[in-house]
Amino acid sequence: MKINYKDIYKISPHHRFQWEKAQDCYVILFPEGMVKLNGGAGEVLKLVDGKNSVSSIIDELEKKFPDTPTLENDIVGMIEMALEKVWVEKVN
Repeated sequence: MKINYKDIYKISPHHRFQWEKAQDCYVILFPEGMVKLNGGAGEVLKLVDGKNSVSSIIDELEKKFPDTPTLENDIVGMIEMALEKVWVEKVN
């Protein structure tokens, strides 16, 4: 799926994104189980809140991690994967 940078996404209704202290990472919880996220994926999904556009997520994370050269591609790739897995859905 092609991501438009103006698009806004949110966590899908049957999924919950949260910090899991026991796992020491962010996770996606859903009725069938749980997915442990790596640090980068957690940083992206933290900002997928139904308010931030893809562009604003990229801007925010580029400020937070200025020395990461492929950050934009990684963010878009993470959102594309989350869409494919139905962890997130488009708001607008």
